[in-house]
Amino acid sequence: MKRLIVNADDLGADESRNAGILCAIEGGCVTSVSILPNGPALGDALEKIRGLNSKKVSFGIHLNLSEGQPVEAGLRRLTGPDGFFQGKALTQRLLSVRGDPEVEREIRRELSAQINTILDAGVSVDHVDGHQHVHVLQAVAAAAAEAASVHGIPWVRIPEEPGPGRGAEYSSVRVLGEASFFSRNAADARAVYNAAGMHTTDHFRGLYLKGDLPSGQWVDFLKSLPPGITELMVHPGHCSPAAAGPFSGFSTVDRVKELAALTDGRFLAALRDAEVTLIPFPAIQN
Repeated sequence: MKRLIVNADDLGADESRNAGILCAIEGGCVTSVSILPNGPALGDALEKIRGLNSKKVSFGIHLNLSEGQPVEAGLRRLTGPDGFFQGKALTQRLLSVRGDPEVEREIRRELSAQINTILDAGVSVDHVDGHQHVHVLQAVAAAAAEAASVHGIPWVRIPEEPGPGRGAEYSSVRVLGEASFFSRNAADARAVYNAAGMHTTDHFRGLYLKGDLPSGQWVDFLKSLPPGITELMVHPGHCSPAAAGPFSGFSTVDRVKELAALTDGRFLAALRDAEVTLIPFPAIQN
């Protein structure tokens, strides 16, 4: 049996992204979302979530140490002089090695604050993942596993992908390089999360499909999935005005393309043809 979780990242980034994700949920194409705890449009996201009572959607926390302003005050090593996180490249360099006690203390403080932000808002959370996959970097994985376990969050994304598959044959060199980097780190982090007793899906897809979902090859892509539960990471949305906030640079035409690829009817038809069942993150039986 093949089951598929379609998880939309970055809910809370801005209102345009929120609207696109909600459109994909309403269309029955997205079954899970990850919420940015420090997203400028978090309030809008939480308001929209409260209107999804009748929808079968699971919610997760998109742990973030690279973009925007931290939730916790007084961080020195994770932030720049402006008080904001330092961006993707600098953050990856800082957090790709263990052994700096001050950095790791700040990581624990910020991750705990981010998780509490979402839980205190009354959201029922069943998984964690990371903005730009920060949760699998060496300095972060143990702290993230500890924080999630303490708060009883059972699932974690392990973005380990075997390589470009159906629909990803023409990925750019940049996408291929990033996908390989994150997949290697995820493979190393898997043991950390396993030791913490956390659950992960059997398979993961999406690193090699960044900004280019296989809209014309959905049947081939879905038929190529192995048996078990696969998480497909997606980033649907609408374009956002350039000045709307620190995450609006991500709300580009690529987000619109992903939304169209999920909602134009071909994806749902391909699920039937490939005999793949859409699900949210399943409940864990104790």
